[in-house]
Amino acid sequence: MKSCLHFKELVSEVARKHDFKIVALETDKDHCHLFLNALPNYSPSDIMAKIKGGTSKVLRDEFKELNAMPNLWTRSYFVSTAGNVSSETIKQYVENQRKR
Repeated sequence: MKSCLHFKELVSEVARKHDFKIVALETDKDHCHLFLNALPNYSPSDIMAKIKGGTSKVLRDEFKELNAMPNLWTRSYFVSTAGNVSSETIKQYVENQRKR
């Protein structure tokens, strides 16, 4: 699971570079849950492009077994706003993903 830890470090670097605030971040075998705050001048697709682009090449260079996959990332992602749910509820949901 060294690649999962490194992935979290890479996402944190991307977040710092673009002034995103990571509220919670958890990974699973084939996906991650990310709850963040970003300025409104970044669209969700901009944010995901920066995260996916900022992690894929580095992870493939460092973990050669990932090169066996045709794509590290799919084009899909799910985005939602905090809207009717408190930020604390979303944070707890993301953090509980590691316990599943």
